[in-house]
Amino acid sequence: MRFDANADGVSVHAISGTYVVMLAMDATKEAKDGLLGFAIERTDKTENQQYWLQGMRTFKSVFPNPPEGALTSTHEHPIQDFLWSDFTAKPDHDYVYNIVPVRGHPKKLEHGTPVQIEVKTENESKGKHAVYFNRGVIGSQAYARKFHNADPQKLKGEEKTAAYTWLSRGLYEAMRDFVRQANGPRFGLRAAVYEFDYEPIIQEFGDALKKCHNVKIVYDARVKDGTDKNALQMKQRVANVKKLLKKYGLTGKDVATPRTESPNYIAHNKFIVLLENNKPVAVWTGSTNFTESGIYGQSNVGHVVRDEAVAAAYLEYWERVQKDPAVPDLRKENMEADPDLVGFPPPAGVSPIFSPRNKNAEKESMLDWYGSSMGEAKSVMCFTAAFGVNKVFLEVLSGKPKTTDDLRYLFLEKWGVSKQQAAATQAAIEKNPSNQVAIGGYLQGDVLHKYLEDRWAKERSNSLSKNVRFTHTKYMLIDPLGDDPIVISGSANFSDASTLSNDENMLVVRGDTRIADIYLGEFMRLWQHYRFRSIVNANADESGNEDGYEPNYLSENDSWTRDFYKTGTIKYRRRVAFAVGGPWPRRTRHATAGR
Repeated sequence: MRFDANADGVSVHAISGTYVVMLAMDATKEAKDGLLGFAIERTDKTENQQYWLQGMRTFKSVFPNPPEGALTSTHEHPIQDFLWSDFTAKPDHDYVYNIVPVRGHPKKLEHGTPVQIEVKTENESKGKHAVYFNRGVIGSQAYARKFHNADPQKLKGEEKTAAYTWLSRGLYEAMRDFVRQANGPRFGLRAAVYEFDYEPIIQEFGDALKKCHNVKIVYDARVKDGTDKNALQMKQRVANVKKLLKKYGLTGKDVATPRTESPNYIAHNKFIVLLENNKPVAVWTGSTNFTESGIYGQSNVGHVVRDEAVAAAYLEYWERVQKDPAVPDLRKENMEADPDLVGFPPPAGVSPIFSPRNKNAEKESMLDWYGSSMGEAKSVMCFTAAFGVNKVFLEVLSGKPKTTDDLRYLFLEKWGVSKQQAAATQAAIEKNPSNQVAIGGYLQGDVLHKYLEDRWAKERSNSLSKNVRFTHTKYMLIDPLGDDPIVISGSANFSDASTLSNDENMLVVRGDTRIADIYLGEFMRLWQHYRFRSIVNANADESGNEDGYEPNYLSENDSWTRDFYKTGTIKYRRRVAFAVGGPWPRRTRHATAGR
């Protein structure tokens, strides 16, 4: 949801999701003079609480040596940014935020007229769409404070339960509860799964079968010929899945179907269709494998669509896959049932896309449509990738910088799957300053140089995941701040293989600002978290950070605002885009100046 308020030359545009509230501030040039930042007070009307929100940075002249990992009140040490997010919000809550401009001097602050804005967060479980993101940040200051950087697998009792609940952040509970809807004879489940070894969720499928007697699963059992390490690992993974299916009573031809045809490719789906009275009524999809790593470790999303037409499309696709067809046959069937999207923008509403697919007469595929759609963004584009950036997107991102370029925010697991590819991708993307990239990482001891080591706690690696430790999501947001946003999300890694060869599914959702707001808030939460760490990991030295001031400390005058008001800079464009929802140059939505 989106909310606006203003007072005395300062305005706030709030965007609420489920667990994130983004606050985009703006100020007239007169109001920003002498501005030391913003103090933010939150009143939680749902839980009857009121307090000043906290940050990490301090005024050096006031608090030069804060304890490691300590948080400080924004009332004394304000936020020096025009975009700030509350990551401690809870779903379906009513909040009142007082955003207070702070002037004066660090040792004698003057708090101005607050901008009061009432915000309600989304209920994550109700509505046509329900979206669930896990925490995705084992390597974080919050995990270090709460669980002392312990390996979550080695914790015991209540502490282990608390750590896993914190890491899940509702993702496992939502997955479990979706399966539990099949609690009687009028319900059924149809699942297509790739990695499938987390016993608690497999047990839930077994329990559902006992209650509804109508559970069917297609699982990836494709194994390449050979005796190399990869082939042996695949064989072991499939053997383990079969063992668990047997353990929880999910065996038999009518219950579990192995996907074996075309073994050079993977059955990469992760969806469940809910049936009621033998009719499809809802689908669970997204990027989350049914594994401990997928649910609690790397960043993932689960997306529920309660729409009979969408669920029916998924059921028809599941029925095609259950027959275990060869890739060429399934490509043809998918294209007949689900033609490529043509042109931009896509149709309003929800368009499911199923793979594998053929290229068209122009030798283009849906991947080319995704790439061209990325290039259609006018204000802001957000993109995640776990295995590098495909060439169709690089063509958009590496183009010659233009004054009309949108802001492109990328959250990548890594630059590429090989050193050569990583170097080439990084060089191409960094040609254009509009590309703002965050790479997965955490604060290790060897990067905590002197200016960081006394302030930031060391963080731990994600011990739950092996090949992909930071982001496993596959989604793109096109102009999410506008009135007609586009969200593309699912199981496919935005690659040639995921489009042309593997079993995959994607959702293209146009015009749903609620879904865009949830995805955007979660994207920026993760992007901001990993952006800082990727900069530290790449460039940390005693000279300070990219902005030219010591990262431990706040600026003691209004010089921090300079780049936010310098036309054409990234900070200027971000201030303008987020404060009014874009596109930039400014589009007036409420009584805001700064022009």
